[in-house]
Amino acid sequence: MRNLQVNGERLWASLMELAQIGATPKGGVCRLAASDLDGQARRLFIRWCQEAGCDVRVDKVGNIFARRPGRDASLAPVMTGSHLDTQPTGGKFDGAYGVMAGLELVRTLNDLGYETEAPIEVVAWTNEEGSRFSPAMVGSGVFAGVFDLAEGLGRPDNLTGVTLGSELERIGFAGADPVGSRPVAAYFEAHIEQGPILEAAGKPIGVVTGAQGQRWYEITVTGQEAHAGPTPMPRRRDALVGAARMIDAVNLIGHAHAPYACATVGFVQVSPNSRNTIPGRVFFTVDFRHPDDAVLSAMDDELRRACEAVAVEIGLDLDLKEFWYFPPTQFDADLVGAVRGAAEAQGYPHQDIISGAGHDAVYLARVAPTAMIFVPCVGGISHNEIEDAKPEDLTAGCNVLLNAVLDRANAVTSERS
Repeated sequence: MRNLQVNGERLWASLMELAQIGATPKGGVCRLAASDLDGQARRLFIRWCQEAGCDVRVDKVGNIFARRPGRDASLAPVMTGSHLDTQPTGGKFDGAYGVMAGLELVRTLNDLGYETEAPIEVVAWTNEEGSRFSPAMVGSGVFAGVFDLAEGLGRPDNLTGVTLGSELERIGFAGADPVGSRPVAAYFEAHIEQGPILEAAGKPIGVVTGAQGQRWYEITVTGQEAHAGPTPMPRRRDALVGAARMIDAVNLIGHAHAPYACATVGFVQVSPNSRNTIPGRVFFTVDFRHPDDAVLSAMDDELRRACEAVAVEIGLDLDLKEFWYFPPTQFDADLVGAVRGAAEAQGYPHQDIISGAGHDAVYLARVAPTAMIFVPCVGGISHNEIEDAKPEDLTAGCNVLLNAVLDRANAVTSERS
């Protein structure tokens, strides 16, 4: 039974129907966390799960759990899933694929009349992207105890300040279940790679062995606003010039620790943002990533020294705060082996790979054995409306997920015998 096959056409159809919620003119999806569109997608997912015979529960941070019963209700479930929220200019597959793959797994088992020993749960985590409510992965973070519930619900919208908790209540997804009280026997997450490695290698399956560490920063540079005409260049305390030099330093730090380092400034606010006024204040973010925690720490030190040097040179005030940190994560060796074994049993070419992006699986790995499955995305492009994936690759990943989940959900049988 290690070669069960899902219905790839049904999986694709579900992804395409889901993608209509928040569809953009360029073919992408804008479905921000706890928005009306997110609520609509959640309700569709719940309806599909209930039609598949699942019992659906929602916890206090809005995480959705759909349980397919097993023979032994006392056993902790094997869990799989991802998220339904997207970037403002996101694609059809980031997050959604993992949730729909879990749903397709359940539908396939129903079609076959296959009963697992342990229950299976499909989960949709709240606010994975962090594009509206920072930081990322709030729902799984509260579940894993990384954030407390009040902290998670109190995260403000990056633009309006409205909280995640109030928005979940508004759209009807401030659930009743306590967060993190659910036991988890194992957690699997299927996801598009969001990078070019698998496509370049011509392999449909990435066996994810772990994830890079990340450090996020919020930096405020304060100078002095002044008239752009009468103020001589030597007398200026231009916050934007200082920020530009710091941003260039971020890029240089990334290159200095190539090939595995990533260094990004993705958000900048300039004040007063007037064409004939010297900027007096700039706020920007920094995202550092590396699979080696020692290198990540070295990048942190280099950033602080570079920013301080620029501030002193121009006469600026500097406020540099580390906003978010998690160390590199290694996934469970047995579960990684189950993914690798399922790929081999299906005859899919595969390779081990490290995740360059953060995923809910990174936090789940703190409380349960965890592994991930990657499939290629076209051109390695994600967080973009043109994000794309081949139906046959999505089906392959779901086939691997199905058989890896069954390996764990039925493991108790072999252990008892």
